[in-house]
Amino acid sequence: MKIDKLSPKPNSKVHFKLASYKSVPKEKGCYVMTTFDDDILYIGLSENLNSRFQQHLDNPQKINPTPDGKAVWFYFTIYNPKNLAKLERTWLNQYLSSHGRLPILNKINSPIS
Repeated sequence: MKIDKLSPKPNSKVHFKLASYKSVPKEKGCYVMTTFDDDILYIGLSENLNSRFQQHLDNPQKINPTPDGKAVWFYFTIYNPKNLAKLERTWLNQYLSSHGRLPILNKINSPIS
């Protein structure tokens, strides 16, 4: 599934590499990691997008190629903290409806809140 199929769409994008970390805010939000061609590999939420971005860069599973491709883009949107879990769940459900499974790098579904 391509990033442009998500609703609502994330509103910011940076390269998924260390040089980009200063461009990622220290705000609460939801994010999506995609391949160069914008195929979704991971959907998540964070209390601090910048910190989470850096954590993923330290995770070999997130930086190495997968059968679905390699993470190249980090899309994100700052979002109302009360609705973060709902947005993440919405995006995961959209992906699940399209593919019958979670994105390859997501290991568990988001909790229902």
